[in-house]
Amino acid sequence: MKRRDLLRYLEQHGCECLREGGSHTIYVNRQEQKVSTIPRHREIDEMLARKICKDLGVSISVH
Repeated sequence: MKRRDLLRYLEQHGCECLREGGSHTIYVNRQEQKVSTIPRHREIDEMLARKICKDLGVSISVH
């Protein structure tokens, strides 16, 4: 899946960018008090996208 699509999905579900790292972006879900890193690749593997959603406490209906 495209990275921008994943970021848009996360933001629609209450997550926000905490900070930019060297090769990753740190996203946080303040409601669930959970944090996850997202690599800066154009394409993100489906399994990794599911793990990121699970780490942030977001429902895993990523397409």
